Amino acid sequence: MARIAGVNLPTNKRVIIALQYIHGIGPKGAADIMEKTGFDMTRRVNQLTDAEVLQIREIIDRDFMVEGDLRREVSMNIKRLMDLGCYRGLRHRRGLPVRGQRTSTNARTRKGPAKAIAGKKK
Repeated sequence: MARIAGVNLPTNKRVIIALQYIHGIGPKGAADIMEKTGFDMTRRVNQLTDAEVLQIREIIDRDFMVEGDLRREVSMNIKRLMDLGCYRGLRHRRGLPVRGQRTSTNARTRKGPAKAIAGKKK
């Protein structure tokens, strides 16, 4: 089982798919890694040698920010917005949609379950 960036890659999947299990590597990043290493796109993780896994690991360490470092940077960016008190930071702080979505209807994922209004009777 190949372990890269603290993630165990699934053994029976193709390498290009298995690399996407690492937080911060998507389809394009995985394709770039495969191109830089020169491996065949149909290779499976269980067919890789230790040297090839090391080569992939070195490319990821050199060219990509993944897993813990990426999560830390994203959370620090959000914290910076909240400390500044800008509009986006206030939306993050209140747990509301940040990117201009409507909140009159929908937005239940960010706002949580609907709360009943106490004094309203029919």
